[in-house]
Amino acid sequence: MPPARTGRGATGTASLTGMVDVAGAPAPYPAAWEADVVLLDGSTTRLRPIMPDDADALQAFHVGQSERSTYMRFFAPLQRLSDRDLHRLVHVDHTDRVALVAVVDGPPPAAAPSPDQPPPADAPPPAEHIIGVARYDRVDADAAEVAFNIADAHQGRGLASVLLEHLAAAARERGVRRFVAEVLPQNGRMLGVFTEAGYAVRQRTEDGVVTVTFDLDPTDRSLAVMADREHRAEARSMRALLTARTVLVVGPGPEPLRPLRARLVERVVRGLVENGRGQVTVHAVGVARRDDLPAGVHHHARLEDVPVPVELAVVSQEPDQVIEVARRLGALGVRGVVLLSSGFAEAGPEGLERQRALLRIVHGSGMRLVGPASFGILSTHEGVTLDASLALRAPRPGRIGLFCQSAPLAVTLLAAVERRRLGLAQFVSAGHRADVSGNDVMQFWGEDDGTDVIGLYLESIGNPRKFSRVARRLAAHKPVVVVTAGRSGQVVPPGHAVRPTRAPRRTLEEVMRQSGVVRVDNVHQLLDVVQLLAHQPLPPGRRLGILASSASVAALVAEAAAAGGLVVTGVAELLPEDARADEVRDTVERLYSDPEVDVVVAVRIPSLGVPDPVVPREVARAAARTGRTTVACMYDLHGVTAELTAADPTGRLRTVPAYAAPEDAVLALGHAARYSAWRTADRGRTVHPEGVDTRAARRLVDAHLADAAAAGAAEGAAVALTPEQTAQLLACVGVDLHPSVRVHDADEAVAAADRLGWPVAVKTTVPALRHRADLGGVRLDVADADELRGDVAAILALAADHHPDPAVPPVEVQAMAPHGSACVVRTTEDPLFGPVISFGLAGDAADLLGDLAYGVPPLTDVDVAEMVRSPRAAPRLFGYRGLPALDVDALEDVLARVSVLADGLPELRSLELNPVVVAQEGVAVLGAYATVARADRADGTRRLARP
Repeated sequence: MPPARTGRGATGTASLTGMVDVAGAPAPYPAAWEADVVLLDGSTTRLRPIMPDDADALQAFHVGQSERSTYMRFFAPLQRLSDRDLHRLVHVDHTDRVALVAVVDGPPPAAAPSPDQPPPADAPPPAEHIIGVARYDRVDADAAEVAFNIADAHQGRGLASVLLEHLAAAARERGVRRFVAEVLPQNGRMLGVFTEAGYAVRQRTEDGVVTVTFDLDPTDRSLAVMADREHRAEARSMRALLTARTVLVVGPGPEPLRPLRARLVERVVRGLVENGRGQVTVHAVGVARRDDLPAGVHHHARLEDVPVPVELAVVSQEPDQVIEVARRLGALGVRGVVLLSSGFAEAGPEGLERQRALLRIVHGSGMRLVGPASFGILSTHEGVTLDASLALRAPRPGRIGLFCQSAPLAVTLLAAVERRRLGLAQFVSAGHRADVSGNDVMQFWGEDDGTDVIGLYLESIGNPRKFSRVARRLAAHKPVVVVTAGRSGQVVPPGHAVRPTRAPRRTLEEVMRQSGVVRVDNVHQLLDVVQLLAHQPLPPGRRLGILASSASVAALVAEAAAAGGLVVTGVAELLPEDARADEVRDTVERLYSDPEVDVVVAVRIPSLGVPDPVVPREVARAAARTGRTTVACMYDLHGVTAELTAADPTGRLRTVPAYAAPEDAVLALGHAARYSAWRTADRGRTVHPEGVDTRAARRLVDAHLADAAAAGAAEGAAVALTPEQTAQLLACVGVDLHPSVRVHDADEAVAAADRLGWPVAVKTTVPALRHRADLGGVRLDVADADELRGDVAAILALAADHHPDPAVPPVEVQAMAPHGSACVVRTTEDPLFGPVISFGLAGDAADLLGDLAYGVPPLTDVDVAEMVRSPRAAPRLFGYRGLPALDVDALEDVLARVSVLADGLPELRSLELNPVVVAQEGVAVLGAYATVARADRADGTRRLARP
């Protein structure tokens, strides 16, 4: 892609001094800006801030560019960068002058070896080479000039777009709010990068140069563009792995330190050859030639002897050998590495560093990594079985995609799949998921026409916000069924690099619910639901019809159905064990023709334990003919069976899944019905209340943090805002704090009440008594000065027993708000989940009983409405026991504004609005408490190649 040119300082004729710290040195190297990214073609590369040591690499990058690209960048021919230019370009302050480079391992593009001539075995490790540069130079407090330059050999891979995303994120972090670039009119591809990024771009042409200007605040469109690019890139990277037709297996050699490693690769070789049936080419290095291994394997003494290109590599070696193997795999054109070996992050700090070094090499060579400790991958794409796994037998081909993490659980999961006779389209075991995760595989399944249903067994979730975004997109057209290790999702097995979390245990459940994910409790339930969704149409409703051999069985099914969220209509047909074939047919027909029935549960368990071929056949035919979602519990049938399979009117075979117990069948049916309702319901639009200015909020918070740092606050420490500062912050998003004044004594209280207007409320500022009218900490409807003086005296006496903070006035006087119900709105920035919003009605009962609703922004209007209605005490807002209905719309507006503030301001460590009084008309926020700290959000507005 031809580069954009920064007008000011582009050729070294001008530069900015830049902001420096008090010692006069540039800001510290921003290691947090380092990132591995997946490009549009599915390959990977690394982004990092430029360093002075990059001078030679930058000169080599510049010299390797075409004359046209150099002209587009500098508006003049420039064969080499002068020493002055080079020094200026690699010396930046990481604040006012910022530059990011995209780097890969290996020789520069102009000197790349022929694919037919890989480097010799004794070649030194490849050096980093620059393939793209993005930089900005600040021109005023809000604006910076931006420039890009992409290597000719790497244009068209989406590198400029991803550099723009990361540079914009860095700029926002440094307070830059607007980018300006000067581009030649003929540089249409670079102009397209700006316009297609989703920002509101303004263009002006003068003197033959196009000046492009756009604000950096994320918009719905820019976020959607980023998510779409991320989706396509990650889907392509996984497709390269799952559709590989040339596989290299790298073993530990003839005399391995651990014989198990040799047995692992032998199992992989056997599966690749026997199940690939000549359609998968298999190469092997370090795998012993054994008589019992199948023929058709191409053995090689060295990696350098393997003919190129190779699409996929499966590696089982000692951990300290894996890194060198990975270096050499990149030269073979490998797109993905399945690492069976363990001994990395789970082995302690040394292993974690080894894993990081491995990822740097893998991503620097454009590859993806599945593992460490992976069980392997399986795929039946387009009729070709790719079995690069440790499975004893490849599963039947089908249209189910399964993902799990640990290898031991993969064994049990695949065994259960075989027992049920389910067919798989793909199976991926990510092991400790150092790179490829469930998010990546879901991106692929969203594009794959051969997959209908997705099941995931997750031991940990490294990026819940991305998981929510990806899963919601996928669940909109394909069901996603998930089981996690523990209900809270906070179990972190060894080897899984996951941030700690302080979020409530229900947070993950809310993430799943918002995403439309079907969450189950165990692997048994996972496959119960998957087999139903894979073989039956989605339920059109929840009204249940029952076919049973006895009234007691029908009652048991009805009880389980009611508990599972189905509607028990009372439609039940009893079928005696000795019914004739015509009676069976008539009874089944009568049940399926009832217009009050949406779904059917058929239970047939004969007392003598003799299989009955008639009932399964008639149920299968009726279900296929009518399209009624059906589940069955029938003696001697389990999973997918021929007895319960019939063709629908289009000729497509439909199977009624069979379950071991009626409760299992009903539970799966309830999950399917809820998912169907979610998929057809209006999920709303992301909330964007008017009058929200997160940019102004960020400026306020930056100023408060700068003041705290100047006063000696510890780096990263949370800073509590004063009531005045909190009110200013809330005003930025259109939330008004009800006026109040903090006072020290009765005279000040009376003066405050005169200013605010009578009647007033008076309350203590002592945390233990705040909001506690029952303990005397709050007095309402104080109508005159005498009453106020008496109340102040009583509150001061009460507060004295609780050691008030001498720096805080002990009494607060506030104008009375209209009467209504008191609610609490909170948000907390969690290291793992990001912002977590909670809502509940105020009072000890709500907190002690956990009667709270949770949401993870960004929220839609439907999400906000559901949050307000979810607490058990919510009926008090809607006219409970004859009370007037309250202004729920105004309450939802406050909740929406808080969610936007929390989502757009990661520096907001915590915020509590308490109480928020909801009246018949309007709401009043009577108290607000906030803390802020430097941002450290795991998932921001940058694409990253990480779990």
